[in-house]
Formats: sequence, structure tokens, C-alpha cells
Amino acid sequence: MYIPFEELNNVNRIFDYRLSYKKGASIIHMLRFELNNDSLFFNTLKEFQTKYTDSVATGLDFRELIEEQSGMDFTALFSKLITLPALEITFYRSIIAFIVIALYVAYKKQAFLLDKTQDYLMAGLLGSMLATHWVSYFYAMQVSTVVIGVIALYTFPVITVFLEPLFHGEKPHSADIISSIAVLFGIYLIVPDFSLENSTALGVAAGVFSAFMLSLRNIMQRRFFSGYSASQALLYQSSVVALVLFAFIDSEMVNIDDRQWWLLILLGVVFTALPHTLFAHGLLHLKAKTASLIACVQVVYAALFAALFLGEWLTLNVVLGGLIVVSAAMYESLPKNKV
Repeated sequence: MYIPFEELNNVNRIFDYRLSYKKGASIIHMLRFELNNDSLFFNTLKEFQTKYTDSVATGLDFRELIEEQSGMDFTALFSKLITLPALEITFYRSIIAFIVIALYVAYKKQAFLLDKTQDYLMAGLLGSMLATHWVSYFYAMQVSTVVIGVIALYTFPVITVFLEPLFHGEKPHSADIISSIAVLFGIYLIVPDFSLENSTALGVAAGVFSAFMLSLRNIMQRRFFSGYSASQALLYQSSVVALVLFAFIDSEMVNIDDRQWWLLILLGVVFTALPHTLFAHGLLHLKAKTASLIACVQVVYAALFAALFLGEWLTLNVVLGGLIVVSAAMYESLPKNKV
């Protein structure tokens, strides 16, 4: 069970039903499935309770005991999640992405230098926005659930239709205002009692803030940085993310095992360098809100994988609220006929 450092004294977060009890139970049942021996499984649970009665035990203690009792290696199962804080995940992710993209830029013989001094300033601004977006997005998923974080993030197409006209001196259309009201209603269904003491509400708030930063970054990249290739854009932005977050990383190297490193590499290469470059490439040819349409399918994937791998099953209010939010996002992302 992961609890962010800043939430260690938050009783509601520590004893959250979904993130502590339900998720923990799901992991235990995954172990039972992997063992495929109920007698061994229940004897191990009894042994764990007996061994650590009136003392403190950790997940690592449980892993060592069950490996000792079964003779099996459960490192992979216990390492399905990157248990680092959101800020550190983003820091390492950006460094790995920067290295991969730098190699690609060199391979394609693209220029590493920008044309104008003001372009470096814009790259710094875009990178700072991307850093804020990434950190708040991971934080949203860690304090709530994966699906809550993703649904909150996908308010960004609706946010985009309000922000983008401001750069063109236009006003939002009435249909866009109706979509925004629908999004607010969807969020209300997900979090009827909005309080930052509530982990779901905190996740939604962080996710919507992340959506705002993503939307603003997409619009500004299309308007002020479209003269560069997608790989050049992400090269500079990922380097800025690493530089910005370096100031907040503990000077002592975090103890990261081999499995965690492989997950970070996977995150940095397959789920950062590749998709963000492709998305940035799309922004060079499409409006920001049009490029957002295809991305909405991520909510479906996130819900499916979170249920299968993390045991984060959806409640009815989250399903209904999520459908409303995503439907509004898809509507706003569809190309509109000019009248």
C-alpha cells in the first residue's frame, strides 16, 4: 500500500476503503491465485499474523515470508507498481525520455539548437507546464485511483475550448458552455461531497489542475513552437522537466531495485518518449482540441487495466460521472462545421 509522505497523518487516506482495504485484498487474492495452493496460502497468513503479533510489519516482510514458505519468487508481482512519489517518478521519467529522444534526434540528424533566443524561453515555459502536468497527474492517481485521475484529466478538451479562443480574440460558444456544465455535473456525481479531506475529491482536484496545465501547454506549443519537429519540442521540454524537478529531489539517491528501474525505463520510453512525440507531431497539423479526440479512448484502457491489475473496480457513480465527462470531452474534440 502506497501512502504519499504528505498524507501520512491523514486518517481518511490511510484507512481509505478502496486504496487500503480493497486494493490490499485484491493483491492478497492475486497471491492466492499465483500460489494455487489454498492450504499453503492460509497457513502462510496465519504464520505472518503469529510472527508479527504486537509488532510492526511491512509489505516486504510479508513477501519474504511467503517466498520462504512457498519457495517461489514474487518480486515481479510486488513490483507491478512504481511505488516512488509522483515527483520522483516524473523526474526519472523525464531523464529517460530525454536520453531516448536525444538519440533519435541525433539519428535523424535534426538540429539540437533552436533558431531564436525567445524560442529557448518558450521551451522553458512549455517544459515547466509539462512538469506541473505530469506531477499533478501522477499525484491524482496515487491519492485516489487510476480511473479517477484519468477521468479528471480528460476534462482538458473542454478546458481547451475555453482557452483556445482567448488566443484568437474570440468568445466561447453556447454549446461549449453547456459542455462545461455537463462536466461539472459529471464531477459532482463522482464526488458529491467535495472536501480535500476526501481522497477522491483530492484526486479530482489534482487531475483537473493537471488538465488545465496540459491544455495550456498544448495550445501554446501549437501557437508558438510549431516551427520545430515533435521530437525537438519534447527534447527540450523533457530536459526542462528534469531540471525543474531536480531542485525538489532528495540529494540522497532513492533506493530503487532492478524491477523498479525497468518499470521506469518502460514508462520513459514506451509511455513517454513515443506517445508524447506522436501527440506533439499531431499538434503540428491539427488543432489542439481535434488531437484530443483520439486520446479520449485512454479512459477506457485505464479503467480496464486498473480493474484487471490493481483491483480498482468502478462504482456506479464513477461510471455515470465518467461517462458524462468523457462524452463532453469527445463532443468538444469533434470538428465543428462553421456556420
